Amino acid sequence: MPMTLEQIVEETRKLPPDQLSELIERITLAAHTAVDPKIEQAWTDTALRRLAEIESGKVKLVPGIEAMARARKIAGR
Repeated sequence: MPMTLEQIVEETRKLPPDQLSELIERITLAAHTAVDPKIEQAWTDTALRRLAEIESGKVKLVPGIEAMARARKIAGR
């Protein structure tokens, strides 16, 4: 009889941190292997276009701290 989800969770609590990290990575990878190739290609195209815009100087990067400050201002925090 297969293990229940609760049993699996209980077993994972017994794992050392490095093995738990590897398990999480493997589960995450398994969950994302069924990505639609068209969607994956669209993300790749977008990333390459954005990289080209940065390298050409068409757009400027915003430091992370500044981006977070802008986001907080927009969110009203």
